[in-house]
Amino acid sequence: MAQTTEVKTGLVKGLGLFDATTLVMGSMIGSGIFIVPADIGRQVGAPGLLLATWVATALLTMAAALSYGELAAAMPHAGGQYVYLREAFGPLSGFLFGWTMFTVIQTGTIAAVAVAFAKFTGVFFPAVSARNTVLPYLSTQQLLAILVVVFLTALNTRGLRAGAVVQNVFTVAKVGALLGLIGLGLVFGRNPEAVARNFSNLWGEASFGWTAIRLTGVAMVGALFASDAWNNVTFTAGEVRNPRRNLPLALALGVGIVSALYLGCNLIYLRVLPLEAIQHASEDRVATAVASGILGPVAVQVMAAAIMVSTFGCLNGLILAGARVYYAMALDRLFFRRAARLDSQRHTPVAALVLQCIWACALTLSGTYSDLLDYVIFAVLLFYILTIAGVLVLRRTRPEMERPYRAFGYPVLPILYIAAAGLIEILLLLYKPSYTWPGLIIVLLGVPVYFFWRKREVPA
Repeated sequence: MAQTTEVKTGLVKGLGLFDATTLVMGSMIGSGIFIVPADIGRQVGAPGLLLATWVATALLTMAAALSYGELAAAMPHAGGQYVYLREAFGPLSGFLFGWTMFTVIQTGTIAAVAVAFAKFTGVFFPAVSARNTVLPYLSTQQLLAILVVVFLTALNTRGLRAGAVVQNVFTVAKVGALLGLIGLGLVFGRNPEAVARNFSNLWGEASFGWTAIRLTGVAMVGALFASDAWNNVTFTAGEVRNPRRNLPLALALGVGIVSALYLGCNLIYLRVLPLEAIQHASEDRVATAVASGILGPVAVQVMAAAIMVSTFGCLNGLILAGARVYYAMALDRLFFRRAARLDSQRHTPVAALVLQCIWACALTLSGTYSDLLDYVIFAVLLFYILTIAGVLVLRRTRPEMERPYRAFGYPVLPILYIAAAGLIEILLLLYKPSYTWPGLIIVLLGVPVYFFWRKREVPA
């Protein structure tokens, strides 16, 4: 397939609708859906509220994706969400998003997903373990995680299609794995004890008032993380063919398909395991416990392989997309200037990819990525709220802007999203303050960095 090059930036428009959709789906599906339901189950204490948490997350994520579609179609530029925030609220807001992406959100997620890949590799190769060291403060698990990040970074420097092909193959594979889990559960997995426990007493002792709202809202942290990174496709907007059509479609299709798969998996979990077994699954590996009930001991290896495929594909999508944000920032002279350069032959932001790789590897070595990710969920939601508020702001301040796609349900749906996500933010402030203030501090640390960068324009 012929590739055309964008005159303004030199980026290759090599991603079609299928590529963009697999990027949405592949970035979303990591290891979370296999593990997170255990913690959600412990927090909500009722099968119905467990399902309600995933339904609310699906509706919230879809509302956000449908709103983002308007911004993506109107401003199909590299950097995506960074550009939307910059245009709606000024360069400082865009920089704070990019700053938090580079310091924690994207690089921390890359580190966490890489370690998850290495952890499940250890099922097949016991030498890969957090307890086995090759050097002081470097375990074999960390070493493999770093090697995978370096390998996928190197692969993505070789051209857009190289990264896209890996994304397509692994996304199809992990969607197949989730469908296989759902299919096995439907055909062979019905456990009369689990069905009686979970569905005859669906709501348990839950009362449909503030307590249920509070429990669900706080528990959504895990489900939102498992459903996050759908916005990464907007970072690559400068490389999507016919972006005014394909970006909104990819967002809606990708989020819709993954949300349906997630709900299907949770229904299967409740069909096979009593709630107590979900809550207390060994190391929170709910999917493995479900597969064990159907396949027996071989399920450990089967699910480990499925999670390895899932995390590898997720990692590739995060690496491919994240570098485009730093590239866009560098074009605005708000990041190292070298990150604005593209490889003359492959048209990839090599320097941005390398800088992202170095910091992600440093976080992997530090072992702090998990804590950092816990801290920034408040900031992640805050940037989503601001970006969707940008739809409302730009409708007022730039009514002349060409909008090939207009947000579905405008203005009701964007306002409902802002209200619902804002409520979750308030609940996190009230009930999980240790998760919120560190994240806000990380964001606010970007303010002096922004003014320093504007003043000095630090070179690479």
